[in-house]
Amino acid sequence: MVSQVQTQDRDAVGRPLPVFPEPAPLASHGPARVIAMCNQKGGVGKTTTTINLAAALAEYGRRVLVVDFDPQGAASVGLGVSPHELDRTIYNLLMERDASITELIRETATPGLDLLPANIDLSAAEVQLVGEVARESVLSRVLRPVLDDYDVILVDCQPSLGLLTVNALTAAHGVLIPLECEFFALRGVALLVETIEKVRDRLNPRLHVDGILATMYDSRTLHAREVVARVHEAFGDTLLHTVIGRTVKFPDATVAAEPITTYAPNHAGAAAYRQLARELVARGDAA
Repeated sequence: MVSQVQTQDRDAVGRPLPVFPEPAPLASHGPARVIAMCNQKGGVGKTTTTINLAAALAEYGRRVLVVDFDPQGAASVGLGVSPHELDRTIYNLLMERDASITELIRETATPGLDLLPANIDLSAAEVQLVGEVARESVLSRVLRPVLDDYDVILVDCQPSLGLLTVNALTAAHGVLIPLECEFFALRGVALLVETIEKVRDRLNPRLHVDGILATMYDSRTLHAREVVARVHEAFGDTLLHTVIGRTVKFPDATVAAEPITTYAPNHAGAAAYRQLARELVARGDAA
């Protein structure tokens, strides 16, 4: 549970900011909570959040697997893997029944953080899966053998609401929605929530929206503050207390192929993702 002790600090919409304690060490690992990082709009911080939240959770002793589920392979690049040099990726797991997930998972430079990489081959899977039986549940089958090896599995979805994203939602326990603090980004959230509700009703009754995360926030602009206020008005406490500010350190860390928590560990961006990890653990949305 979130600590009842309140600080004098307020979040971006004026709510008292709870104290999110550092998570206690785990006596054992697994089974994993699967969280889909989802928004059909591109450029809202999905991959940045996937990488840095994963690294922050790993810092707190969680075993984390990042599943790159975007044919652009941005999460793979951000964790130090060149997608163009990969012979076998998650695409092979989706399309070949005898492919082994344990053979394709790669350790990263961050202790406790592993990666299941992707490249452009994944773009073909959306077409090829159309004729498959239980085509929406292929990712669930792929992840099943390693659920007990991890505490959290973060799936970095592509910016669309196509079959790959539906697979991610069918496999997930929760959805985290990164939302750029910009008006046009706000317009698509209702469509995404509608898709999530359809998947919950038809395919995955356990699916839950873990939270909406405001990203690229600039408190100096009235526009950003208004967008966050409107999200809170529409979705209430589904809007997380943590907000991720706009900073050049995130693209710099991507170029360096490491999380901001190690690239610039004392930066406000690193502190924000550590707070996000603590908030999700406190809410029960990350073990």
